Amino acid sequence: MSITIFAIGLTVFFAHFLSLQFRKTNIPDVLVLVVMGIVIGPILGIVSQDDFGRVGSLFATIALVVILFEGGTTLDMKILSKSLGTTSKLALGSLVLTAIIVTLVGVYLLELPIISASLLGLILGSTSPAVVIPIVNSLGLSEKPSTVLVLESALSDVLSIIGVFALLQIFLHGEVEPGRLVGEVLSAMVFAAAIGVMGGVGWLLVLGKVRDFPNTISSTLAYVFIVYGLTELLGFSGPIAALALGVTLTNFEKLGLNRIPSIDRNLVPLNEIDLAFYREAVFLLKTYFFIYLGISIQFTDMNLAIVAVSMVFLVYAMRLFLTRFVCSDPVFSLRDASVISMMGPKGLASAVLATLPLKYGVPGGEMIRDVTYMVVLISITLTALLVIAYPRGITRRLYAKTLKKPLMSEGTGSEPVTGDK
Repeated sequence: MSITIFAIGLTVFFAHFLSLQFRKTNIPDVLVLVVMGIVIGPILGIVSQDDFGRVGSLFATIALVVILFEGGTTLDMKILSKSLGTTSKLALGSLVLTAIIVTLVGVYLLELPIISASLLGLILGSTSPAVVIPIVNSLGLSEKPSTVLVLESALSDVLSIIGVFALLQIFLHGEVEPGRLVGEVLSAMVFAAAIGVMGGVGWLLVLGKVRDFPNTISSTLAYVFIVYGLTELLGFSGPIAALALGVTLTNFEKLGLNRIPSIDRNLVPLNEIDLAFYREAVFLLKTYFFIYLGISIQFTDMNLAIVAVSMVFLVYAMRLFLTRFVCSDPVFSLRDASVISMMGPKGLASAVLATLPLKYGVPGGEMIRDVTYMVVLISITLTALLVIAYPRGITRRLYAKTLKKPLMSEGTGSEPVTGDK
């Protein structure tokens, strides 16, 4: 037990060191943390996913909720409203094209039935907020591309989850109602966002009174969990509600709440101490989440690993050309568009969804799970490598040529990818 406690404390200091090195070397800390998890998990066998039991999946969900909420507090409502069109094109385009690519690979290389291959495609269609948001925050992107990536990761998770359950319904019952499916997608996002906004207004109204009690700095995070859990119980998207709650708490003036006399005099905004606490919470949860993710990854058949590599490279190539189309507006600099094209890592949602086909008896369910775990690792690794490689002149020139963006806007070539724009 003493060794475990010692290791937990040492990990936090190591994570601080990794964050510092990210600024100097462009090596994302999430990659090193995942590798740590792989070393102490699958390679050395010191710990395994089973050692965590139900606590592991619960911790992963808590990490996702807090990361999304904190990401929402950093979004500007004006930028958000201007980014919805780009976000929708990127999220839908990436999800659909990824699903098609992965389905074809699943049918022709893995020899999966079409329903199984399609499930694999939708499972891998989303991008991971838990991976994307910390990297985006560390890169210091301008507001619009940051907003696009945060929203895309949240929306794609919801669409992927709903799509997987719709296909499972087809497998189990032989049919699905298109109208009902569309209604479920819209309600999951719209009603969840409404719950998040109303929850945010309610919390701003009582925050002043809550602060009169001792030891309440963590009460807002507790409230986020309540809103998330309630939204999920109602059958809507908890992650979207958490994101909307964060946006509301820091954008109530832009929402016009301060222009309502009966509400304005009772509103108590978040202060810098609150926001600093959320950032610290994200740092700690991110550290242990990615180690847990590395512990959870399973290595089985080398042939599956080769197929997983093929999938990831095809999907990232597709995303590069999709970004060229979606981010053609001059407001997106070469660096903005390049980073958007890199942010296709898979994570928690994909890993959880990958267990469902096996649970429901879908043919090739075990293969779907194993391939997904490999794709999660490979996609996070590739994202990290692309971030590292971007400052090099030849890499930036390749991005400039592919994305049709002027290289001159990037300066002399000495600007690091982590610098603020």
